[in-house]
Amino acid sequence: MRLKNKTAVITGGARGLGEAMAKLFAAEGAYVYACDMGDPANAYQNVENYKLNVTDVEACKKFFDYAAGKSKKIDILVNNAGITRDAMTRKMTDEFWDLVIDVNLKGVFNLTRHIGPHMEEAGGGSIINISSVVGEYGNIGQVNYAASKSGVIGMSKTWAKEFARKGVPVRCNAIAPGYIMTDILKTVPQELLDKFAAQTMLGRLGQPDEIAKAALFLASDDASYVTGTVLSVNGGMRL
Repeated sequence: MRLKNKTAVITGGARGLGEAMAKLFAAEGAYVYACDMGDPANAYQNVENYKLNVTDVEACKKFFDYAAGKSKKIDILVNNAGITRDAMTRKMTDEFWDLVIDVNLKGVFNLTRHIGPHMEEAGGGSIINISSVVGEYGNIGQVNYAASKSGVIGMSKTWAKEFARKGVPVRCNAIAPGYIMTDILKTVPQELLDKFAAQTMLGRLGQPDEIAKAALFLASDDASYVTGTVLSVNGGMRL
C-alpha cells in the first residue's frame, strides 16, 4: 500500500496507460480521479471517473476546485492525456499542429498551474508528466508530437525547480515510454510491430502495466530523492 491515504489525479485515465495507472494506484491505497474525455473502459474501486477536456482552461479550474475541495489535498498528478496527428512536415496542417500542441503541451500546463502551487501550500507532492521516446530522439512524420513531448520534458525540469524553490518537497519527473501495446498500437500491422520490437534490446514491446509501475515508483515515497529527471521506459530502444 505505497500510496495509502493519498489522492491522485490522472489525465487520460479512462484507457491505455492512464487506466493501468489508475487501477494500480487505487490498488496501492490511493483515491484516484481518472480524468478523460472518453468513457472509461472499466470501473475500479476508489477510482472516480471525471469528464474533462484538458484543453479547456475553465473546465480544468473547475475540476481542480472540485477535487481539492473534496479531497483537501492532491498528492499526485499524472499528466498523461495525449494524442497524435501524424504527417510529414511538408504535409503538416495547422489543424494537426495546433491540436497536438494544445492537448499534449498546453493540456499539461492547464492542470499543473493549479495543482503545482496547491502542492506547495499543502507541503509536498509528486507530479509525473508522460513524455515519449519520440520527445527524446524525434521521429519522422511526428514533428508536432515530438515538439510537444520534448516540451513536456522542459516543463518537468522547470517545475522541479519552481515548485520546490521554497524548500517544499514537491517533486516533478517525466516518464518517456517507448512502444507500448495500447489500443493505438493494436491497429498497427503485425510486421510493423515486429520491426518496433526488434529495435529494442529486450526484443519486445512494452505493456501498459510496466509504465504504471514506473509511475508508481515516482509517485511513492520510494522516489523521495528523485526529481527533475526523465525515466526512459523503452526496453533499450536507443542504446
